[in-house]
Amino acid sequence: MRFLDGQRPATDLTYDDVFLVPGRSTVASRFDVDLTTADGTVPVVAANMTAVAGRRMAETLARRGALTVLPQDVAPQAVAEIVAWIKSRHAVWDTPLVLRTGDAVADALNLLPKRAHGTVVVVDDGGRPVGTVDEAVCSGVDRFTRLSEVLDGAPVMLPLDTAPRDVFEALGGRGVALGLGSDGRLAGLLTALGAIRAGIYAPTLDAHGRLRTAAAIGINGDVPTKAKALLAAGVDVLVVDTAHGHQDKMLDALRAVRAVVRDAGSTVPIAAGNVVTAEGVHDLAEAGADVIKVGVGPGAMCTTRMMTGVGRPQFSAVLECAAAGREHGVRIWADGGVRHPRDVALALAAGASSVMIGSWLAGTYESPGDLLRDENGRAYKESFGMASKRAVSARTRGDGGFDQARKGLFEEGISSSRQLLDPARPGVEDVLDGICAGVRSAATYAGARNLDELHERAVVGVQTMAGFTEGTPHGL
Repeated sequence: MRFLDGQRPATDLTYDDVFLVPGRSTVASRFDVDLTTADGTVPVVAANMTAVAGRRMAETLARRGALTVLPQDVAPQAVAEIVAWIKSRHAVWDTPLVLRTGDAVADALNLLPKRAHGTVVVVDDGGRPVGTVDEAVCSGVDRFTRLSEVLDGAPVMLPLDTAPRDVFEALGGRGVALGLGSDGRLAGLLTALGAIRAGIYAPTLDAHGRLRTAAAIGINGDVPTKAKALLAAGVDVLVVDTAHGHQDKMLDALRAVRAVVRDAGSTVPIAAGNVVTAEGVHDLAEAGADVIKVGVGPGAMCTTRMMTGVGRPQFSAVLECAAAGREHGVRIWADGGVRHPRDVALALAAGASSVMIGSWLAGTYESPGDLLRDENGRAYKESFGMASKRAVSARTRGDGGFDQARKGLFEEGISSSRQLLDPARPGVEDVLDGICAGVRSAATYAGARNLDELHERAVVGVQTMAGFTEGTPHGL
């Protein structure tokens, strides 16, 4: 990457301060751009936030080639159960929502917001599908009505090994297909759009062909024991995580985790952070990190910079740390501060391997929270920062009352925020489509066929806020 005038600005920059300059390109189509990272994934990682990263998020993103980091607040035993569940999911077909004919319409309405496909499959006692219901057939019906009275009894049912293109053709471009195992039992669900996506995205799989996921470990407590438990659970990436990653306690924890992985004879990569300087990258790389998380204070739920004055504009932090990462042979995850696909493209142009996204994904069907409605009927989910009083209270619930109250005095994050679901992109796959489309298009403008070429060929200019505003859609 180089700056338009050939000189790096004297001041640090964030994503809004910069833009990509188009260059001569031989790339004819977005589909000619390979978005595969050095990790074998698409360059999106769901951040280890309680309001973002759960089993549904991890399963769905892994099926589309991305990665999710389960939060460090989840007990190792619970992580093991979640990981086992994720790895039992099909790599192509989505997990169906299932009820029986004797269940009520109210049960279906409670389940429907859990999945973007918007369908509940009704099965018999043997697990064989007898029909489907959606929000449309449940509307205007008494909530205690049995599902047997409202179900669509003629769903498209196909063998689980049916090719996605054939599923799409069988559906005629709309609706859902039910995937059946060899015994005729329900084994999956695929929408017409899901069939298209299955031909675009390759799932991220482990050596046994199962969906991959990551999990975070804090730097407090018995770090080696936690690391061993996560390895035993089958976690594919270990993430040693704290807000201030450039400290001795982090380095000690990272060395301990590296020793656990080495002694286990494992090749599981270790990510660690967060830092914002080349020196921080150097120290974490020396301590055993394969991936380093970059970002202090840019997150939507974070108040660190306003509380402490500590942090760094994210574009410059990623640019410096990515250069240091290349020197030390480690990859960089740009953590926080992205609000638009352009921000992801800019982070990758600056040299990041992947981009971590938090609050942006909290407002999707697949995030762990309940779907709520505001005073205008708009759907939303609650989000909160991982250093907020809400998160600290959950993290310290095992402490005594005095210690819990004392730690609650030191919060750096928003405890409650409404993340509205975008009616046009309510699911995490919709968000991922927009991000990948934006990055692919950015690469074609730069004349790049892959992410390495995007970083090599990118030309970045610096703009005023008026320049940024000019680039936003503002027609009525």
